Amino acid sequence: MAVVTGPLSTTAKAVQEARHYSPHVLAGGVIIAILYFGRIFFITSIVAIMIAFILDPFVALLMRIRFPRSLASFVVCVLALVILWVLGLGAYSQLANLYDQLPVYGERIADLVDGFQQKLQNIEQQTSRMLIPARQRQQQEEQVRAAQQAAAQARTRRRTQASPPPSQQPGAIPEVRIHQEERTPIGDFIFAGLSSAYQILLLASFIPFLVYFMLSWRDHMNRSFLQFFHGEDRLIAARSLSGVADIVRAFVVGNFLLGLLLAFFGSLIFWWIHLPFPFLAGSLSGFLSLVPYVGLPLATVPPLFAALSLNRLEIYVAVVVTVSILHLIALNVLYPKVVGARVHLNPLVVTFSLMLWGFLWDAPGLLLAIPITAALKAVCDNVKDLRPFGKFLGD
Repeated sequence: MAVVTGPLSTTAKAVQEARHYSPHVLAGGVIIAILYFGRIFFITSIVAIMIAFILDPFVALLMRIRFPRSLASFVVCVLALVILWVLGLGAYSQLANLYDQLPVYGERIADLVDGFQQKLQNIEQQTSRMLIPARQRQQQEEQVRAAQQAAAQARTRRRTQASPPPSQQPGAIPEVRIHQEERTPIGDFIFAGLSSAYQILLLASFIPFLVYFMLSWRDHMNRSFLQFFHGEDRLIAARSLSGVADIVRAFVVGNFLLGLLLAFFGSLIFWWIHLPFPFLAGSLSGFLSLVPYVGLPLATVPPLFAALSLNRLEIYVAVVVTVSILHLIALNVLYPKVVGARVHLNPLVVTFSLMLWGFLWDAPGLLLAIPITAALKAVCDNVKDLRPFGKFLGD
């Protein structure tokens, strides 16, 4: 009697492979859950790291003139806070002026909406005149008027026939009701939003301290991190850490400088064409232009909104042309030289990373997706077993 061992051995191999990969799948699910539920903590930490990368060259500059790292970090952080405070005052003054003129913008938007609705009604009427015969159209209009009159009469009858509640009838004893707090979906939504905002503000208050300690203790943290590895692994960890630092610094500092350039030239052009609130519109447009894929339409929103008070076609055209030219120059000429020389990611991976991190962390995830993915690629490029993944992520 022959014994068939082929299928059994194949099944056993499949079970062994499933057991081999199941811990990795479970670990991936746990990591995704931690990233999702702890997103406020991770976003705050990554933002602090990115700000530290932006300020680190200024700390190195002060250290060249014999400043201790702790003192140089303190001076740079204080100057950054002062600059932020001055910029905040300027933005507040422009926002206050914008708030005073909100009725003008509201009327302008209402006029635009009314004009658009009127055009739609005219198109519908012209279409009905072309497609529906005159007699049938007249019958439809009469039916609509009759239905409206019937609805109005029904509402009138319900109002006249409605009897007052028992508590309001003559001689009735007033009904005493015990007030009970009722929760509504809108109240729950507002409460959840306020609690989330409180958590965000609470963790955001730690950012200045995190940035200072990251700058002042950078060398100590690097040495301490490398102590976890031995022999060749320490060299691989050092190269990986250096590669991550170079890529993230190139991305963050490069995008920050590009945003400043776009904000400066955009504000200058908007001021030259007498656009209201040129510096606020130019700054928002400059940094929104760097958002992947949707940067150009987002960058046109602030200046177009500011141009509503003027409501002139040439201003609208000038705004769209200015934003488009600055966006194309920044992404096609400056971005490849400043950022693209170090951040090598293929478009498919960028799209998937934007989808993944956008799902996990919403809008902040869209902004942090590319530097996180580039940092992962730097680690994969320096670890021998992970180099195939690095090649897959690369361009």
